[in-house]
Amino acid sequence: MRCMGSTPHETDKNILGHALLPVANEADALATATALEPYQPEHVTALHVVEKGGGVPDKTPVEQSEELAAESYAAVRTVFPDADDHTAYARNVVEAIFDAADEVGASAIAYRSRGGGRLMQFLSGDLSLKLVTNAEIPVIALPQTEANE
Repeated sequence: MRCMGSTPHETDKNILGHALLPVANEADALATATALEPYQPEHVTALHVVEKGGGVPDKTPVEQSEELAAESYAAVRTVFPDADDHTAYARNVVEAIFDAADEVGASAIAYRSRGGGRLMQFLSGDLSLKLVTNAEIPVIALPQTEANE
């Protein structure tokens, strides 16, 4: 488990020097990138996590997941043409986001909550809560707007 008080990252970094942008699909990627754009990050890396089954069949075939990732990255590049991309394969999405942030040297994780009702949040283990409470770097919750909801 990660602890907010013990960060190995520099404290004088520009929070938006390198934003890691987790995206789920093409529509989410475009909405998330559009929500981040007004904050003018210096560099963006889009992240798509392919959820692995861990002893059970994967949720989607690898080829389909990689196509979904490519579509997501293309959508981010319509807003941030120089964005990098990073694909992670993991059972634990939140840990994959943290690992990716370390791997790419991100200064912050910027995300849009995908919402859902209380039951959906309960069943998913409330990934947003885990993301913001266990991160070693700043986590930026981007606002939901009518244009990107």
